[in-house]
Amino acid sequence: MVKARLHVMSVFVDDQEKARGFYTDRLGFVVKHDIPLGEYRWLTLVGSDAPDGVELLLEPDENPAAQDYTRALAEQGIPAASFAVEDVDAAYEELVAAGVTFLQAPTTGGPVRTAVLDDTCGNLVQLVSPV
Repeated sequence: MVKARLHVMSVFVDDQEKARGFYTDRLGFVVKHDIPLGEYRWLTLVGSDAPDGVELLLEPDENPAAQDYTRALAEQGIPAASFAVEDVDAAYEELVAAGVTFLQAPTTGGPVRTAVLDDTCGNLVQLVSPV
């Protein structure tokens, strides 16, 4: 049996530079690759504590299908990505103080606590930590 593992996951963004700033300055990711590819870039981020971990690709949403998909998820309140944090409540307080908009304040659901924020680039992002 093939044993695949997650290597890169994409989040469609309306502006790669704005997304880079949000994800690095607000969420603490670090740049893994920033390779010019014509008008756009192969721009991936990793967790600051996992330099060889799964890469988050900040992918331009220039394709109309990507725009429709991203918009539909946001309109339905569905996060495009979910990121683990040590303490959702502490992250929520820090990010609200930094001006980040949340659509869902910290909420307990089974064994986890979640909150949902707007990444300013067209996506909702869920933060999650154990209860």
